[in-house]
Amino acid sequence: MILLQLLWSFTKIGFTSFGGISMIPLILDEMSSHGWMTASEISDIVAIAEMTPGPLGLNCATFAGIRVAGILGAIAANLGVLMPTFTICAAAAFAFEKFHNNPILKKIMVGVRPVGLGLVTAVIVNLILTNYYTDGSLEWICIAIGALATVLLIKFKVSIPKIIGIAAVLGIIFLR
Repeated sequence: MILLQLLWSFTKIGFTSFGGISMIPLILDEMSSHGWMTASEISDIVAIAEMTPGPLGLNCATFAGIRVAGILGAIAANLGVLMPTFTICAAAAFAFEKFHNNPILKKIMVGVRPVGLGLVTAVIVNLILTNYYTDGSLEWICIAIGALATVLLIKFKVSIPKIIGIAAVLGIIFLR
């Protein structure tokens, strides 16, 4: 019964929040209303979830589920918090499969593709402005580290974790 309650609680959280920090009040409310955790315990879980890799909501669901009902609790909570994603992806896949030959959908996709490319380009430009400019001046060391990372990745097929490590060491050495 507790597994179904965890599943339902985190399904509600997944469908009624926008992910990240917006989930915290909902997690607090669900955990405390069921008497599963105190506010202090939830605060600890959020702190741990922020420090670990991955989405905050998924990490919180994992830690809360384990705390309440062990590994099966973590699975139930994760399935619940991922339910919106599962639902939307399943509906999109069904619709796309059913209507993929529809001329209207084909015209829509002709418009969606450039928008997707534009969004990716906007993210890249934003990252460039954030990472390579400081106080209005261009950081040539950062550009060199980025170029080296690109060459290592594309030409020499160095793994991403190694490139992150190399870039971190170079950043510490040259940028302190």
